[in-house]
Amino acid sequence: MSLNMNSKIYRLRVILLLAAFLIPVALRAQSPTALQLAALVDAHYNHITTLREQFTERFTGLNLNRTESGQLTLKKPGRMRWDYDSPTGKTFVMDGKYAWFFSPGDAEAQRVPASKLDDMRSPIRYLLGHAHLEKELTQIAIASVPNGYRLTGIPRQGAANVRLITLTVTATGELISLRIEQTDGTVTEFSFSKMQENIPLKDSTFLFTPPDGIPVVDSMPPI
Repeated sequence: MSLNMNSKIYRLRVILLLAAFLIPVALRAQSPTALQLAALVDAHYNHITTLREQFTERFTGLNLNRTESGQLTLKKPGRMRWDYDSPTGKTFVMDGKYAWFFSPGDAEAQRVPASKLDDMRSPIRYLLGHAHLEKELTQIAIASVPNGYRLTGIPRQGAANVRLITLTVTATGELISLRIEQTDGTVTEFSFSKMQENIPLKDSTFLFTPPDGIPVVDSMPPI
């Protein structure tokens, strides 16, 4: 066998060995573990300051099948606004201290302490960067989906009535959808699109003024 042929065989072996080593490394880099992705989601929302996106909310159960949609605007710390296109005119505003609810046709606007809404049944804690998924969920699992990954987990003790949480996220930790399954069989799903992060937003965006003649009453969080 010629020296030139030996050299070619040697180079081929080197290439094969490098491929055997590098391909698994590349695959690991592209496919995070469930806990790595959970930490990435936490980090993403812990570090953004403002957010604007479109949302769709679906609720099924208790003889209801309801779909609503609109625009979500967020500014840390603790400010959030949901302006609904369907039903038109429905509004949910958090000003950092209180949450305000109003729908056209209601006889009153409702006010709830913001702390009452920061629970596992709402996307608020995730979007405001309040969540620590590894601490709040057990049996966290990951699966690939066309737009990124799906994370599922069972809430630890203390998350009343929540059976399963499912988050669909991008490879960079952006939340595409959130599904909350409760022990009574009800399911709430949020999906998000047209995300804009760290954009200028005025504090006045998150002030709520009830329509003329509409009283404000302290209330419990709505379903």
